[in-house]
Formats: sequence, structure tokens, C-alpha cells
Amino acid sequence: MPQHVPSQLRAPVPRASQLPPALPPPPRRIVFLAHRDLDNPAAGGSELLVDRLADGLTRLGHQVTLLCGGPASYRDYRVVSAGGEFGHYLRARSAFTRQVGDCDLLVEVCNGMPYLAPLWHRGPTLCLVNHVHTDLWQMRFGGPLAPAARIGRRLEHWALAGAQQRNLLVAVSPSTAHALRAIGVERDRIRVVHNGVEEPGPRADRSPEPLFVAVGRLVEYKRIDLLLRLWERVRPVTGGRLLIVGDGPERERLQQLAGPGVEFTGHVSEAEKHRLLCEAWLLLHPSAVEGWGLVVTEAAARQTPSIAFDVPGLRDSVVDGETGVLAHGESSFAAAWCTLALSGHRRELMGKAARDRAAQYRWDRTVKQFRAVAAEAVRGWVP
Repeated sequence: MPQHVPSQLRAPVPRASQLPPALPPPPRRIVFLAHRDLDNPAAGGSELLVDRLADGLTRLGHQVTLLCGGPASYRDYRVVSAGGEFGHYLRARSAFTRQVGDCDLLVEVCNGMPYLAPLWHRGPTLCLVNHVHTDLWQMRFGGPLAPAARIGRRLEHWALAGAQQRNLLVAVSPSTAHALRAIGVERDRIRVVHNGVEEPGPRADRSPEPLFVAVGRLVEYKRIDLLLRLWERVRPVTGGRLLIVGDGPERERLQQLAGPGVEFTGHVSEAEKHRLLCEAWLLLHPSAVEGWGLVVTEAAARQTPSIAFDVPGLRDSVVDGETGVLAHGESSFAAAWCTLALSGHRRELMGKAARDRAAQYRWDRTVKQFRAVAAEAVRGWVP
């Protein structure tokens, strides 16, 4: 039999006007505006991230479209080409109007050259940033092209700190968040959503002979030429092979620099990459800067530690002394390379620690975190 509750202790029933407003649902129609599709020969970590986000959001019931430059491949989500590799930057607005029409959220993927979407899209916009290209402009456009580097750097900084000033920005690592703050983006507009990694399949056996692997697009800032120079110092100590996995505009020059024991595989399938990362004794990552260093986590999931430089992005994905080594110069990189190659026990301990840390980063978690930020971007948008 229900007990009588004195009227003074009863919770008042709120009137309709006192009820908090219901939160709007997460955006259903989401458009990613990005440089490339994952099947583009020049695709890398940024394209993989966008693909995993788009695919994961589609599986959660969202209608996702990728508007990109270059070829467009068939996927479970819609992919639309806005034009050529560079021309699509100029055609993005008209392509959006003509082929997309409208959406609940536009995600501008900022990888150097901006689309300036907030200036022409009259709706919620979210900016996804892998890394700020501050120093890379000079590396890419040096010598007589230095004025182009200065223009590109200023345009990128203004686009991120100025054109996006009313929007949220998603950084893929604390390093990227720090770089955004350094160019004037307010801290409270930055959200960090880490890259994920696939659950690895059955492990392949570790190579019985020393095998060292570098994976990535062969472009200047990846500094594979530096790795080839260091290999000449390391090889007499360790022996074995150095595999360069990937392709890009630097390949021909790098092959001319390569000494004994170096092999270039070109682009490989995901299955082959899995096998090589399992077989490798160490992953080597000499890049000058990264957003996160996705391949580090991919190697870690396969119990393979990494050696990298202590630079933005890689200092986030490598825990120095636990899941790998962060070098502070060329000599310390070479020393760590030799030391770990000669110590199987230490490599094994680091590999297990790397595997345990990689288990914290899965794509389903990344998608859910991004979806939450997307909903926040829509809620906070003011026409």
C-alpha cells in the first residue's frame, strides 16, 4: 500500500515553460570536404581517417557524402569528385551546391590549403585538422618558390584562426591542438579526437633475420633520405634488411640514394602491410612532423615498437622508453636503432607495452567521439 508523502516534500511538477529545451539530434546528413578519396594513389593517413569516420557514421545511420578532388570510388557512403587535384579547391562551392545541395553539417578537412567553407556555407561547419603545416610550407616550396610558401602559410593560419573563428576544430592529437593554439585558435574551440586502428588479424611470425620497416608516402617531410643515410651507419652493426613501404614523388631519387640491404616495395595491400608490420623487428619513422603517426599505432597493435624523432604527433603516438624510442637527433636515432636491434628482450617488452596501448585506440571509439563533437557543433551553431 503506497505511503502518504507530505505535500511539502513532494517534488514540484515543472510546467512546460520550465522544462529544459530538448537537445537536437546528432546531424543526420554529413558532408566531408577533403583533398582526396582513399583510393587516390597519393592517399595517406588523412584519407584513411576520413574513410573510417565516414564509414562508421554511415553504419550508425547517418547519410554521409565525401566531396573530394580527383577520382571518386564507390563506397557504402557517397563519394563525389569536385574536380582535379588542385582545381577542386576553386570548384568546391559550386560542386557542393550542384551535387550535394544541403546538409546538417559540413566537415572541412584542412590539410594545408583551405576551402574557406565557413565563408560560403550557410550552416554548421566543423573543421578537422591533422596537423598545421607551418614549417612544411618552406620544406615543400623552398628556394625560388619561397614567396609561395609564405603565402600558403599565412593563408592556412588565417583560415584556421580567422575563417573558422565561430566553429569547433577537431585536432587528431595534443600536438595538433597545441599548434592550433599557437596560431591563435582559442582553447575552448578545440576538441581532440585520436585516430584509431583496426583489430589486427592473426599474427605472422617475426622475421628470423633483422628486418626494419618504414611505411608512408614518399614525400620530402617524411625524410626517408635521412633514414637511408643512417642505415649506412647501422647496417654494419645490425645486418639485415631495410624495407621502404609506400610510393610517392620522391621514390626515384631515394632509390638512387639507397645502399645495400634496402628494398622498396611500392604501395602494398592492407594484408601485406599487416604481414610486414608483424615480421618487422622495428618500425622506423624519421618524419619531421605528423598529426599523430597512424602507422605507429598500426605497428603497435602488432606488437612492433617504433623509433621516431621527438617531433609533433610522433611524441603523442610513441611513449618514449615504453612503446618505442623518441630520438633527439640523428646520432641518438642511430644509437637507439642499434641498441634495440641487438636486444631482443627489450624489443619484446616494448612490443607488449605498445600492443597494450594500441588496444585503447579503436576506430569505433574514434567514430563515437567524433559523432559527439559533430552534435556539439550543430548545437552551438548560430545563424
